[in-house]
Amino acid sequence: MTGKLKSGRQVVEGSYAVAHAAAMCRPDVISAYPITPQTHIVEDLSQFVADGVIDSKYVNVESEFSALSALVGASAAGARTYSATTSQGLALMHEVLFNAAGMRLPIVMTIVNRSMSAPINIWNDHQDSMAERDTGWIQLYIEDAQELVDATAQAYMIAEDPDVSLPVMVCMDGFILSHVFEPVDLLDQKAVDEFLPQFLPVRVLDPENPESFGMFVDPEYYMDFRYLVEQAMDASRSKIVDAARKFESIFGRYYGDLIDTYHTDGAEIILVAMGSLVGTLRDVVDDLREKGVSVGLLKIRAFRPFPIDEIKKVVADAKVVVVLDKNISLGTGEGAVTTEIKAGMYNSDISVPVIGFVIGLGGRDIPVTTVQRIVEKAENVIRNGITAESEFVDLKHSHIRV
Repeated sequence: MTGKLKSGRQVVEGSYAVAHAAAMCRPDVISAYPITPQTHIVEDLSQFVADGVIDSKYVNVESEFSALSALVGASAAGARTYSATTSQGLALMHEVLFNAAGMRLPIVMTIVNRSMSAPINIWNDHQDSMAERDTGWIQLYIEDAQELVDATAQAYMIAEDPDVSLPVMVCMDGFILSHVFEPVDLLDQKAVDEFLPQFLPVRVLDPENPESFGMFVDPEYYMDFRYLVEQAMDASRSKIVDAARKFESIFGRYYGDLIDTYHTDGAEIILVAMGSLVGTLRDVVDDLREKGVSVGLLKIRAFRPFPIDEIKKVVADAKVVVVLDKNISLGTGEGAVTTEIKAGMYNSDISVPVIGFVIGLGGRDIPVTTVQRIVEKAENVIRNGITAESEFVDLKHSHIRV
């Protein structure tokens, strides 16, 4: 290497912060295809490689499908790998996402969340990564640029743990986080090397010791392989906690592990959300508490594995749980987070009502006044019971036809 990336407090774009963090994790192979709003991440990484400041192989490809396929081969050969994508690009990877997880390859990929077409929209919601929730990838959803930096290093530790060996998506809100400039503590290489062990793959493609990856299996074995992925996903729960705590011990920063909470003790109303919306909700909670409203906030950081046990502990004594979903599971009338919380609490001894709100699709603004109206609806549920389990918020053009 011929240069050195700066570390410490810098005012940088969110995309640069992610690229810098990925570089500090010493990936052997990087492969990605540009797509808005992800492009700046891979532009920065390609520049790092071209300038000789990181010792990585950057593989140019013709599509997102090819990008992840290249990393499947590299990871199977024992390389630490990285990619980034968004929206339609992630959808194009769909087949390969299953391959990576089924082959137990610890690839780390940043998802710059963007809505899915049609109609074409380049702004933020969570429909792209939510559509891939059953592919076998761990999914972490990130609140701000600093957490993006720190979660990237944690993602490698989680993915490469021998008890896990699964790929990880680090999901960041497009434009809201990817294009914002703010002060960020960029990682120091020496500290990252202390935190993140050298990658020692459990198994590799080796002509001297040949093994099969992703081979053909008949019905006698296939189900058992899926069960092994589920076991690994379950094992990742404690590893996510361990990575967050170890990172805190070295760097002094902590953003939660599977979940995080804010003023939930004794709260009658608990708001549940993921991603950058959490930052807005913290301010709303502070304002409403000053007005005497008993409200708290539960941040879901790991959507896969889904932290239902942790959620149940937090909401057990609440009077209503309010889920804000930046996605829609079409055909159910509600967002995926709402569905998963309701399903996880079914047949349990927790009877707190759960209501969901589909919010912010296609980058629609989520002003404080909207959240305040949602809290008023929650207060009405406490008084009068549920009248609607889920609803779209702030619809403006109900007359639109296709």
